[in-house]
Amino acid sequence: MSTAASGALLSAEVRKFDTLAHEFWDPRGAFHPLHALNPVRLEFIARRTALPGRRVLDVGCGGGLLAEGLARANASVSAIDLAPSMIEVAQLHAHESALAIDYQICSAEQYAARGAEPFDVLTCMELIEHVPEPAALLAALGKLLRPGGDLFVSTINRNLRSFLLAIVGAEYLMRLVPRGTHEYERLLRPSELARLARASGLELREIAGIAYDPFARTARLSADPRVNYLAHFRRAALPAPA
Repeated sequence: MSTAASGALLSAEVRKFDTLAHEFWDPRGAFHPLHALNPVRLEFIARRTALPGRRVLDVGCGGGLLAEGLARANASVSAIDLAPSMIEVAQLHAHESALAIDYQICSAEQYAARGAEPFDVLTCMELIEHVPEPAALLAALGKLLRPGGDLFVSTINRNLRSFLLAIVGAEYLMRLVPRGTHEYERLLRPSELARLARASGLELREIAGIAYDPFARTARLSADPRVNYLAHFRRAALPAPA
């Protein structure tokens, strides 16, 4: 993909979410599935890495739903997103909630280029399926994570079941999320995600599925990653000095 095409695609994705920012914290609005998913994601992270006192970066933070949960778990949280309206909503909500979160408008690649001190934990939820160059995103995440640090990614699998449930069902039949939110060809299978991550020094530790009940509006972890899934990666620790 050319640089111009990649930039145009990314700009279109940013606009798609920027226009919905005002609905982000409405549990019945366009992002209501995230409100059900967030406790599940947060518990998955908290059970696999210590959060209190850790430096955490939430990449693609949107309006700050996960970032606030991480801050309430006593992590030191920074969060980035390319959608200006989302960051504005996140900052306002954090202020109202008396939470200290460092929000910035930038991409992971831009943040890594600044030479930021590596983080203990990175989270990247429902983002990788929206970026034009997943490999570039994972390369930046590898640079932003300290050796021995943990990365958590959530996304949607690519297969017939995920197409029928996450796109046809969720977007066009039940209207759980706005139409056009996801494009099937840009979804990643767990094996593809793991391969891209390995190229950036990130080793897969665990894959878990997420089951969402659209009628009860509840979510839970499952052993089936065929639709929504969470992946835990760890950056290899540096060898001990001889």
